[in-house]
Amino acid sequence: MLDYLKDPSSLSSLSVTGLINLVIWAGLLGVKIFALIDALRYSNDQYVSAGKRSRTLWLVLTGLSLAFHLISDVLTLPNLAGTIASIVYLVDVRPALQQVSGRGGNRNNMGPYGPW
Repeated sequence: MLDYLKDPSSLSSLSVTGLINLVIWAGLLGVKIFALIDALRYSNDQYVSAGKRSRTLWLVLTGLSLAFHLISDVLTLPNLAGTIASIVYLVDVRPALQQVSGRGGNRNNMGPYGPW
């Protein structure tokens, strides 16, 4: 995928599937960069108090995810595993860290019968 970045003139000869592949590649790149930068924002103590694995583990997983994304194709096994690891971080670990650190916003979602 980095061939398109090295030679931007090759973008004019992309097929529809090549363009779709490029959009997916760029979108997943953004997700993985965001997950890595967000994992850097929290201390190891916050990971432990949120009941999640260590900061080091999540930094290694999201960092390797980004590295494999840059050096391999989107549909290789290491890249797919890295994509899953980044998504797990964003949908499971990040909300728990936000709640522990107080960055999660207003959590008083009270309805007539209790929290929702």
